[in-house]
Amino acid sequence: MIAAMTLGRSIAVLAAVTVLAPVPAHAGPPYVTDDPEPVEFRHWEFYLATQHLVTRDAATGTAPHVEVNYGAWPGLQLHVIAPLAYARPSGGSTSYGVGDIELGTKLRFIDEGQWCPMVGTFPQFEVPTGDATRGLGTGHLHVLIPIWLQKSFGAWTSYGGAGLWVNPGQGNRNYGYFGWQVQRRLSRLATIGTEVFYTTPDQVGGDANLRFNLGLVLDFTEHHHLLLSVGRGIVGDSLFLGYLAYQLTI
Repeated sequence: MIAAMTLGRSIAVLAAVTVLAPVPAHAGPPYVTDDPEPVEFRHWEFYLATQHLVTRDAATGTAPHVEVNYGAWPGLQLHVIAPLAYARPSGGSTSYGVGDIELGTKLRFIDEGQWCPMVGTFPQFEVPTGDATRGLGTGHLHVLIPIWLQKSFGAWTSYGGAGLWVNPGQGNRNYGYFGWQVQRRLSRLATIGTEVFYTTPDQVGGDANLRFNLGLVLDFTEHHHLLLSVGRGIVGDSLFLGYLAYQLTI
């Protein structure tokens, strides 16, 4: 019974991690909160990244994962994340292997104007390719249906929004996500930012989570970038969150 509960917590934490990824705005990664701005038409983004979530019950994450975004049409982006995942229950052994694959399509339907924010959506699908019995996946298809807004003011950019996670599985419940981010470009090299995000309980009898992140993006050249963020929970079971990635833009 205890082993089953520990595995269940690991799977739940891994599901939470998957909720955790254009150069001028630096939207999306390294933050959990996303944005409505797709990759430019016929342009690519490649990420080699690792992310981690530590709670009182387990440590989970990716080591590494590959993310690819492609501007398939003006205002339309295709998205995929293929991870190697790990799960280490508190006091238990570490499992490592293929995790759940993430697929998505980002669509911008309102352009940013002088007073009007950019508006779009970014549905995502967590495909159960990981081994749920080892805590490397959830064993179910999860779907995020969000709405995102973004506005820029000189060196400042801010974006955020809300969404609903469809979260099947025994003991699980659908849950809401709310997040907002603000960042400032300090120079041609560096952009700093912070975000706060909240999720309603994702399990029957579970707790809500309120978390924050601090982020940094370094633009070494037009094509080569380093992204990182660290944070922790304010309310709920999160003790530490971390993300690190090399990004290639073409």
